[in-house]
Amino acid sequence: MAQVGEFAVIEQVVARRRQPTTTLVGPGDDAALVQATDGRVAVSADMLIEGRHFRLDWSTPEQVGRKAVAQNGADIAAMGARPTAFLVSLGCPPETPVSVAAGISEGIGLAAEALGAGVVGGDLVQSDHIVVSVTVLGDLEGRAPVLRSGARAGDVVAVAGRLGRSAAGLALLSAGIGVEGPPDTSTTATSLTALIDSHRVPAPPYAAGLDAARSGVRAMTDISDGLVADLSHVADASGVQIRIDRDSVGLDPALAAAAERLERDPWAWILTGGEDHALAATFASVADLPAGWTAIGEVAPGNGGAAVLVDGRPWTASGGWQSFDAG
Repeated sequence: MAQVGEFAVIEQVVARRRQPTTTLVGPGDDAALVQATDGRVAVSADMLIEGRHFRLDWSTPEQVGRKAVAQNGADIAAMGARPTAFLVSLGCPPETPVSVAAGISEGIGLAAEALGAGVVGGDLVQSDHIVVSVTVLGDLEGRAPVLRSGARAGDVVAVAGRLGRSAAGLALLSAGIGVEGPPDTSTTATSLTALIDSHRVPAPPYAAGLDAARSGVRAMTDISDGLVADLSHVADASGVQIRIDRDSVGLDPALAAAAERLERDPWAWILTGGEDHALAATFASVADLPAGWTAIGEVAPGNGGAAVLVDGRPWTASGGWQSFDAG
C-alpha cells in the first residue's frame, strides 16, 4: 500500500463497481447523492477490526468484505427496510499488500450489488491494524420502521435464518479444524466446513425482513450478539417477557456433529452465539408468519424478572457477544 498509494487502489476498486438507479452521484465527488423516494433513510454502521472480528489466516480478504456487508445489511433488514447504498472506510498499515485492500473492497462491492445496492463512497487511510468501517443506507418504501419496542403480550416469537452456525464455525477454527490440511470429503467434514463458511460469510435472510414488514410484524431485531441477548433487547424495549421453547427451535444436525467433535454444548451456540445475522421478530399470531419464519416461543407480560426464559427458566450460561468484555 505504501508503494502504490491510496488513490490508485480507490481508482481500481471504483472502476469495477456497478451502481443502482438510486445512486444519483456516485464515487468521485466530495459526497455521493442517493435517492430516497420514501423521504426517510434508515442508517446503520458497524466496524470490523483485524484480530478482534476477523483473521486473515482464517478468511480471505473478499470474505471479510462480504461479512462486513452482511452485518450492516442485516441491521437494515431488521428495520423492515431495503439496503440501497454503502459507505466504506478502510484503514490498513502501509505494509499491507494491495491485494488485501482490493480484496476486501471487492467483497464489499460484490455483496452490495447482490443486494441491489451500491458502494457510493468512503475513505482509505493508514492505521496500525486493518479496520473496516461500513455505513449502510436503507429505504423503508413507505412503511413504518419496525422497532424493538413493538412486542406485545400474546405475540408469537419467530426467527428467520439459521442459528448458532457462525459461533460453531468460530469454535472449529479456534480448535484448528478447517485451517490447514488436505480436504476431507466425508459427510461430517462437509457439514463442519459449512459451519466454518457460515462464520466467514454469514447469510442474513434479507428478504424475510421485508416480508415480515409487509406482513405486519410487531417488533424485529438482527441476531448479531446471540438469540437470548438480542431478544432481551426486544423484551426490555417493549416491557415484556419473551419465552423460548427449545423443541421449537430445533437442533441443526451440523451443530450436533460439531458439538460432538469439540465436546461442547450446541445450545450455547444456538442461544448465545453471535454473528449469524438471522432475524428474530414477534407477530400477532402464527397465521401472520410469512414463509421462511419459524415460531419458537411467545411473548408474556413483563413481570420484573428475567427478560428471556428458555424452557421456562432464565438462561444462566453466557449471555452473548459483548464488544467490551473481560477477555
